[in-house]
Amino acid sequence: MKFGPLPVAQAEGAVLAHAIALHKGKLKKGSVLTAEDLAKLTEMGLSEIIAAQLEPGDLFEDAAAEKLARALVPDADRAGLTLGRAATGRVNITAQAPGVVEILPDRIHALNALHPMITVATVPEWQRVDTRSMVATVKIISYAVPQAALEAACLAGQSALRLRPVTCQTADLIQTTVDGTEPGDKGHRVTQERLNRMGATLGAPQIVPHKIEPLAEAIRASSADMVLILTGSATSDLHDVAPEALRMAGGEVTHYGMPVDPGNLLFFGSLQECPVIGLPGCARSPALNGADWVLERLLCGVPVTPRDIAGMGVGGLLKEIPVRGRLREA
Repeated sequence: MKFGPLPVAQAEGAVLAHAIALHKGKLKKGSVLTAEDLAKLTEMGLSEIIAAQLEPGDLFEDAAAEKLARALVPDADRAGLTLGRAATGRVNITAQAPGVVEILPDRIHALNALHPMITVATVPEWQRVDTRSMVATVKIISYAVPQAALEAACLAGQSALRLRPVTCQTADLIQTTVDGTEPGDKGHRVTQERLNRMGATLGAPQIVPHKIEPLAEAIRASSADMVLILTGSATSDLHDVAPEALRMAGGEVTHYGMPVDPGNLLFFGSLQECPVIGLPGCARSPALNGADWVLERLLCGVPVTPRDIAGMGVGGLLKEIPVRGRLREA
């Protein structure tokens, strides 16, 4: 693509770089100039403009953006995403339903490194999104790009985006009480709010003594797609009451602890195919904590491994929750 000053007499088919006010109306930036446009410019006394001229092998910005978006999401309905209409070299990609966004970062990095005028920006990997939330935007910065560079970008970014929708539609929250002290309704209410924004529902409140046997019974009796545990006393070890109750119920503990604060004292595992999460005490607050990241993925059927948890430390220092028993600084 050639860019710079161009005689008006030679500008038919060129792309106007800057808007120009006419006697009546104006020519917008990005307009592909016609013979009629050139006549109006001549009437204005202009002999030269700033414009872009496509060269052989160049692809116009909108066509390029649309082609790259379709490479990133070849089957939009299957990926749970919607591709917007191309305009000014941009295509926005949005979610069709609540869920988390699966991104192949290496592919996005690779395509963004190929040509400075070809770009894709996304939300963070595994970001929770709502229906119609923007997931990514494709932007061709210049008015045109070499088709060869675009083809390379399309190949590098092939199928790099998809939505993982919610697969666990129901959950039970089991709370434990120490010395018969009632936990109140805050934990249940805040958990319901977390599930509501994902389109899942929470069962009736369940409260059992803070002992292994009754907690194991309650876990085993649940018929929900997911079981959440919020204990009256913090889970302080891999073999504390709640993890041991999961094992007694016939399940297994996948991991305990996470390098995210608030959220350190989380554990999770499964009972057959049902995910089970031991929530940290900070989950009684609606503020973001490490449990949100695990809960959102598991609700969407995304496996979480100890390696995934270990990778959450960078960016894992979240906003302090004042209601915690011990703040970071006195």
